[in-house]
Amino acid sequence: MVPRPPEIDRPIRGPTQSLRESFHLQDLLQAWPLPAHESLVFECLAIEGNSLSLDQVTAILEGKKVLGPPKDILEVQNANAVYDLAKYFDPFSVSSMLRAHGILMQGILPDAGKWRSGAVGIVRGSRVAHVAPKAQYVQGMIKEILKFAKDSKITPLITSSVFHHEFEFIHPFTDGNGRMGRLWQHLLLVRHNPVFEFVPVESIVRDRQAEYYKALKKSDRAGNSTIFVEFMLTSLLKGMTELLGAMRVGQVTPEDRLEMAREKFKKNLFSRKDYLVHFIKISAPTASRDLKLGLDRGLLERKGEKALTRYRFKETGG
Repeated sequence: MVPRPPEIDRPIRGPTQSLRESFHLQDLLQAWPLPAHESLVFECLAIEGNSLSLDQVTAILEGKKVLGPPKDILEVQNANAVYDLAKYFDPFSVSSMLRAHGILMQGILPDAGKWRSGAVGIVRGSRVAHVAPKAQYVQGMIKEILKFAKDSKITPLITSSVFHHEFEFIHPFTDGNGRMGRLWQHLLLVRHNPVFEFVPVESIVRDRQAEYYKALKKSDRAGNSTIFVEFMLTSLLKGMTELLGAMRVGQVTPEDRLEMAREKFKKNLFSRKDYLVHFIKISAPTASRDLKLGLDRGLLERKGEKALTRYRFKETGG
C-alpha cells in the first residue's frame, strides 16, 4: 500500500512551509477568499460528466429554476449539501463516510450511504478498466485504510494520496466513488493543514483530468500507489505554488477588503470594531482608512457620529 520513501513529497514542502512562514495563517483565512462554493460543486460534478454549466450550477445554488436533467440538478443540490457540512465530517470515521455518501447520493441511488452489495467494474470506453474487490471485503478494507490514514507516521501529503488511490481501488459504493475519494483526500489534507482549504483536490483534478485517470490506472496495474502519489504530489505542488505566487504578487488591497466586507455585512449596519473583528490582523487606523475610502468612492453610507458611527454598503450601482 505504501509507496517509495517519504522523500518523494519533498518538493511540496517548500511552498507549504512558505505559506506558513510568509503569511500568518489567520491572515490567510481572514483575508484571502476561499474558492467559490459554486466552482467546487461544478468541478466535483463536471469530472463525473454532469452536463450543467457553471452558470447553471450558480443559479441552482441561488435558488433559481434551471432547465436540465433532473438527476444532474439533484447532483448539484446534494454536492452543495455535502460541501456545506464538510467541516463536520471526521475523515477517520466510517460513520462520517457513510453519512457523506448518503447525502451526496440521496435520491440518486437506492443504496445511498451503504456499502455496495454486489460486484462492480469500472468501464472506460468499451473496455473494463478495473474490477473492484468482492463486496464482502469492502467494509474491512475501508476500515483498514482509515486506520492507516489515522495511524500513519508518513507525511499526510503521501498518506492522503495513498488513501485516495486505495479508496478508488476498493470502490466501496455502487456509485459516487470518485467524488467521495476526492472529498476524503481533501478532508485529510485540511485536517493536516488548513492551508489546503485554498487548494481543493477537485480543482486540481479538474485541471488534469486525463492524467488523473491515467495515474489511477497505472497504479492499479503496478499493484501499488506510487505512480498515483507522485501525480497527486506534483499536482498539489502546482496548486500550492500558484497560490503562493498569487498572494505574493497580489497582496490584499483595501478594495479587496471592502469587497469581502460587502459579502460579510451585506445590507446590515456595522461599526469599525465589527470591521476589525472580520479583518483581525489590520490595525484600527488601517480600518479607518478603508472605511474612508469606501465613503469617498460612494460604496458606503454613514450614520451617527464618533463612537456611534455605523456604516452600511449601498446597493451595487447606487
